[in-house]
Amino acid sequence: MANEAYLYPWSREDAQDRNELELWQKSHDANVDCRKAIEAAIMREHDGNMLTPGCAAGVIAEYGYKRVRFVLASTVQYLEYDGRFSDGNRAWAKQTYAPRDHLAEISAANHPAVLNVFIDQYRRAYQALGLFDHAHCEANTSELDYTGKVLVLSPDILKESCWNQEDQLWYAHDGFGCRPHARGRSIRSTCLGDGEMTRWNRSDFVGVLKDEYLPQWARERLEQITAPKQELSDAPEIGGMKMT
Repeated sequence: MANEAYLYPWSREDAQDRNELELWQKSHDANVDCRKAIEAAIMREHDGNMLTPGCAAGVIAEYGYKRVRFVLASTVQYLEYDGRFSDGNRAWAKQTYAPRDHLAEISAANHPAVLNVFIDQYRRAYQALGLFDHAHCEANTSELDYTGKVLVLSPDILKESCWNQEDQLWYAHDGFGCRPHARGRSIRSTCLGDGEMTRWNRSDFVGVLKDEYLPQWARERLEQITAPKQELSDAPEIGGMKMT
């Protein structure tokens, strides 16, 4: 990926308050570069009538899903009253927090109707990854006790190289964060993909996965994790002592 800069999610004012202006500036510069890449790709691959299928793929490969989403969502929010964006894409853009300051600088200047097609391409490419989201989780997930549940880790927490179902599904063992209104937020959990055990914050998870969406491989891993620990079987005795 050409640009590895951290995607800073807050405003410049927030960054100043947190003494993180350098982080914000690097992220902003990368956002501007991404915006220019989107504009250039559309200019190059739009023949005046149609946008080349896969136009968005090249920009995603260069700047990553997270940054491209941020720039596209910022663009739609900046042009929020433009009716040439579909209702679906406007609703999609609202799901991303985009600070209002410097919004114009990272908003693509292409024709909104063509940008709408580009966003459609991006969304199809993202959906093709098959990641779990809120639609796959229990509706009242924020009020549930997470103990003993299979949880969906938010893609925003993961590196894009780990964007797959195996790295998203975690079994919650315990921790104050399992309870919805506890002051503690930590949850001790095990990854169903590779067996790694670590602690996450409750807010790092999208929610509790609905049982109907649990893949077969994950069911098998879950059975292994939750199987009762077997007691040591009786070992042969020699001279009154057990050999273990």
